[in-house]
Amino acid sequence: MNAAEGRMGVVKEGGMLGMEYLETPVGPLLLVTDEDGRLHAVEWVDYQERMFRLLAAQQGAERATIRMRPGRSAAADALAAYFSGELDALDTLSVHMSGTPFQRTVWAELRRITVGTTITYGELARRIGRPAAIRAVGSANRVNSVNVVIPCHRVVGANASLTGYGSGLPRKQWLLDHEAGRLTLFA
Repeated sequence: MNAAEGRMGVVKEGGMLGMEYLETPVGPLLLVTDEDGRLHAVEWVDYQERMFRLLAAQQGAERATIRMRPGRSAAADALAAYFSGELDALDTLSVHMSGTPFQRTVWAELRRITVGTTITYGELARRIGRPAAIRAVGSANRVNSVNVVIPCHRVVGANASLTGYGSGLPRKQWLLDHEAGRLTLFA
């Protein structure tokens, strides 16, 4: 039995969540999808505890066991294509995340950030019509359980510094370099 089996996650009543691994240039990635193929979580193995915490917090009281997926999902295929250089492969992936209306607004706006570009937290707050909500925007980014697909890595500090990426700043830098077409090694 895999260590991740038996972890609690949440899905629609009577449903099941499936987990799988995907090798990437920046380490093995975990993906959690539901029976309809919607992505619930994406996280690197070394941050799996964070992923399980976010899933539990977002999904509420209706819990289901997460099991290893028997086959490869369409989400894994899309992420593999992204890491191979098809940067638009994630654009149509279906995701399922529970959150407040404010969080969902932030996450939707994150998906509108053009590949290969960055914006500041302040710009993100302005784009959603809440220019004073910079810290709240940062908080919504922090609880994004579908990173890479909902590209919180494209948000930087006011001085363009790399800040606030739950999967580690070296991965944030690698993702930005990857999207900008710069070949870099992951340290």
